[in-house]
Amino acid sequence: MPRQPRLDAPGTRHQVIIRGIEKRPSVADAEDWQQFVSRLGRLVLELHMSIYAWTLLTNQAHLLVRSGPSGLPAFMRRLLSGYAVTSNRRHRRHGHLFQTRSKSIGCDEETYFQELVRDIQLNPLRARLVGTLPELETYPWCGHATLLSTGGYEWQERASVLGRFGPTERAAKAAYRQYVREGV
Repeated sequence: MPRQPRLDAPGTRHQVIIRGIEKRPSVADAEDWQQFVSRLGRLVLELHMSIYAWTLLTNQAHLLVRSGPSGLPAFMRRLLSGYAVTSNRRHRRHGHLFQTRSKSIGCDEETYFQELVRDIQLNPLRARLVGTLPELETYPWCGHATLLSTGGYEWQERASVLGRFGPTERAAKAAYRQYVREGV
């Protein structure tokens, strides 16, 4: 039976889950991590997407995005195919890096949005890639540091996420930090 098309229109928010094929790592080293994140940022800007939260793990990635005019399928195709070609060339391998197509779930509810931001940002802690919340604040392969201004990426949507936590940036960051702490 053929797959159903994704429910997508410009401006639709999605939780996206990308998994490595056979649970194998899809990133092997720091250069792979950087290649994936650079491609992600470049495509977010080029395709006028918004990315609210993201995490790259060794064998999966989690994103919370708002699709742009080209739609989510075009974004995902360019992200995953482009990365796979680059990675395969670099590591002298052939074949797929990711399971069939990424899983995407529409995200319309405001309370669900905040919970997803927290859940996605906590993935490196749960996967034991970092050991503590202070380490997570400097972890370069997720959007948590960007939200707290301790590092990060200019292509990540900060203002609209923090605006849900407080009227000023300082208050919002404190409330967001507490909210994340409560999710551990």
